[in-house]
Amino acid sequence: MSTEQRAYRAYIGSFTEAGGAGITVADVDRATGALTPSYATDEVANPSYLALSPGGDVLYTVSETDDGAAAAFRTGGDRARPLTLLGDPVPVHGAAPTHLALAAGHLLTAGYGSGSVSALPVGEDGGLGEPTAVLRHEGSGPDHERQSGPHAHQVLPDPSGGWLLSVDLGADAVWVYEPAGPRAHRKVRVRAGSGPRHLAFHPRGDRAYVVNELAPTVTVCRWDAASGTLEPFTETRVVPPGTETATFPSEAAVSPDGRFVWVAVRGHDSVATLALDTPGDRMELVTTTPCGGHWPRDLTLDPSGGRLYVANERSGDVTWFGLDPTTGVPSRGGSIEAPAASCVIFG
Repeated sequence: MSTEQRAYRAYIGSFTEAGGAGITVADVDRATGALTPSYATDEVANPSYLALSPGGDVLYTVSETDDGAAAAFRTGGDRARPLTLLGDPVPVHGAAPTHLALAAGHLLTAGYGSGSVSALPVGEDGGLGEPTAVLRHEGSGPDHERQSGPHAHQVLPDPSGGWLLSVDLGADAVWVYEPAGPRAHRKVRVRAGSGPRHLAFHPRGDRAYVVNELAPTVTVCRWDAASGTLEPFTETRVVPPGTETATFPSEAAVSPDGRFVWVAVRGHDSVATLALDTPGDRMELVTTTPCGGHWPRDLTLDPSGGRLYVANERSGDVTWFGLDPTTGVPSRGGSIEAPAASCVIFG
């Protein structure tokens, strides 16, 4: 059964301290892309970022609080209760975790407040154990307000599965780790003051696009999975020349065919469409499209790659867009209310 034929759900994370429902489960209309919320749980505080196990049977979340924790939910069940918490949230020994990913039998979390990455073992039932490693970043940047110390904002495996990468806004750097341990492999610096936040890989796996929150730009990097080498080499703005609004890019998504990159831009409240050349080395800003709300914290493609979903944190909604297959430009399809929305994933 193809992805487009198979029924799937959306999971929406949010900030409970700002009025969010916690984790919202929504049914997805395959024909229109429309979301219909069916369930919500606030058992975990500030579940701002989510990830699914490879089989989709366990949903993981950070708890973005000063103490910092992560939690696991069993998925499935009936419509009335599709999520069941697997034990109490587990401390990550890092402050304000903003992102998480699965790799090498562990759940990895990125702690923005502590500038660290934690590795929590995943049990046979999908539950989480206490961290086996906490990796502390070092460094700072020229923005004294935002970069007085390290702020790990994302951690993810590379497409080969042989490496982990952690993007640090405060240190203007991307750390590359060997999954075993994990152990530090190298630290890659980007332009001072750019404030890297997240990265996304080209579907070929040999290019990475780093979203810079303080710039506002995307840095194109060559990625060599054989040696674990990341090489930044060009940077492109994500708002038109002359834009005076303070802008803070948050997240990127790359089209399955490698022709486009979309970037959510807070402040400017837009989605930037960038066209890539065939190697994926050069990008050109095609246009910006209103994001459908205010402060787009996250965006993601649906499983078909044909629609884009944006979590607008401050306006409290998730808006979806169809994508022109020729130009890549999004067109608004609809939205649902989702107070303090922070991410959307599908499974």
